[in-house]
Amino acid sequence: MRGGYTYIVTNKPFGVLYTGVTADIAGRVLAHRERRGSKFAARWDCTRLVLIEVHDTIEDAIAREKALKNWNRLWKLRLIAEVNPNWDDLWERING
Repeated sequence: MRGGYTYIVTNKPFGVLYTGVTADIAGRVLAHRERRGSKFAARWDCTRLVLIEVHDTIEDAIAREKALKNWNRLWKLRLIAEVNPNWDDLWERING
């Protein structure tokens, strides 16, 4: 069984948020950075990776993504602030 990831990308701190799920976090974020990750993310320039959550199975990751998508914006902002208070782009951490 493969693990999975939930993640949030944004265009700037406290900007537009896009929540996604993937089995290949580096490949998926690269796709966002190249404006081919999703039409919504490309439209709003969501290329900054600000949250990554690791899950044991892709099914767990999908369930978490569905839950996060039902969260209101304030909850998501608080979650990001808890784990990434400076809204650093985590791309270098996964790609370096």
